[in-house]
Amino acid sequence: MSHPTTMRRVAAIAAASLVAVALSLPAAQAGSRHHTLRSEAPRDLEVGSAVWGQRDLLGYDRRPPTQFQRILGAEFSSLTPENDMKWAEVHPEPDVYDFSGADAVMAFAKANRQEVRGHTLLWHSQNPQWVIDASATWTCEDARDVLEEHIRTVVGRYAGEIYEWDVANEIFQDEWDTGGVMLRTEANPFLKACAEDPVALIGDAFRWTHEADPEAVLFLNDYNAEGINTKTDAYYALAQELLADGVPLSGFGAQGHLSLQYGFDESMQANFERFAALGLKVAVTEADVRMPLDANGEPTAEQIALQAERYDAMLQACVNVAACTSFTVWGFDDARSWVPGVFPEGYATIMTEDFVKKPAYDALLETLTDATPGRAPRTPPGHHHHH
Repeated sequence: MSHPTTMRRVAAIAAASLVAVALSLPAAQAGSRHHTLRSEAPRDLEVGSAVWGQRDLLGYDRRPPTQFQRILGAEFSSLTPENDMKWAEVHPEPDVYDFSGADAVMAFAKANRQEVRGHTLLWHSQNPQWVIDASATWTCEDARDVLEEHIRTVVGRYAGEIYEWDVANEIFQDEWDTGGVMLRTEANPFLKACAEDPVALIGDAFRWTHEADPEAVLFLNDYNAEGINTKTDAYYALAQELLADGVPLSGFGAQGHLSLQYGFDESMQANFERFAALGLKVAVTEADVRMPLDANGEPTAEQIALQAERYDAMLQACVNVAACTSFTVWGFDDARSWVPGVFPEGYATIMTEDFVKKPAYDALLETLTDATPGRAPRTPPGHHHHH
C-alpha cells in the first residue's frame, strides 16, 4: 500500500495540472482571432459599436493602435459616430462644417473593413447655438432650406460609404410628455417651424437623403421603441403614411437604451416583425443596459446576470427577424459610456473600463455563434458592401 504522503503528492500534481489546463483555455481562446463578435455574427448581420472619433480616433494612422482601437477594430463590423455627425459637431456655424471627427470614423472603418451607420440628420437635441437662435424666427421655408442644405452636404460627402442613416431621430414625444405621444413640434426646431405639416418635412428629409446617397438604407430611430407601445404605434402609422406617399423610408431602429429599474418588453420581436412586414429593415441601434449601483459604484451579481439577459433578449429579437440588419452597442467600455453623465446609473456596457468582458459580452457572443446557420443571406440585389 502506498505511503499516504505519496498519494497526497500525486493528487496534488494531478490537481495542479488540471488547474494549468483550465487556466490555459481562456488564454488560448482570447489569443485566437476567431472568437470575436464580428467573426461569429451571421454574414447578413452587422455588429456595431458607437465611437466618438473626435475623442478616440484622431491620428489613428499612428502605430500601434491604442488598446481601445484594437478592440474596436477586432470586435465590430460596424461603427456609428456617437457625436461626430450630429449638428453641433459637424455644422457649428451657418457656413462652417467640421468633418474632422466624422472623417476619422470613416478612415478607421475603412482601415478595419467596417461599415458605418450615419447618425443623425433631423433631431431636437445637440443642435448648435446658431440653429437654436435662428429658428426662433424661421418660417417653414427657412427651416426646409437649412435642413436640405445640411443633408445634401453631410450625406453627399460620404455617399456610397455609409450603409444605413438615422435620418429622423426621436421625432415623437413620450406618453409622459405634455400632450402625450405626438410629433415633437415644440422641441424640434425644424418640426416647430413646419408645425402645420410636419410629416411633409420628415418625408422630404428622407427624399433629400436618398438623392444625396441612393444606396443607404434610411431609418427612423428612437428610444422607448423596442416593444409594441403607444410610441411605436405612432411610428407604425407614420411609416405607413410615408410609404404610401412614396417616401424612401427603408428602416426602423429601436435604440435599446434599457435600465434595470424597468421591466423588459417581451413584444420586441413582434414589433420588429410588424415593421418588417411593411418592407422595412429593422435594427437595434444604440444598445446599453444601465443600472443603479451601490455606494462603491459596484453592481450586484444579480444585476450582472440580469444585464446579460437583457442584452441577449435584444439580440435575440434581432437575430429572429430576418429583416434585422444591424445590432449596435452604444460604446463597448464603461470608461466611455454616456450613461453616468446623464443618469445616476452605470455599468451599462459589455466591458469594464479596463476592457474586461462581462457576462453580457459572453451572452452576445454565444447567441451570435448559435445564430449563424439559421439566417439565410438577405443582402438585396445590387447592394454591395464598401470595403
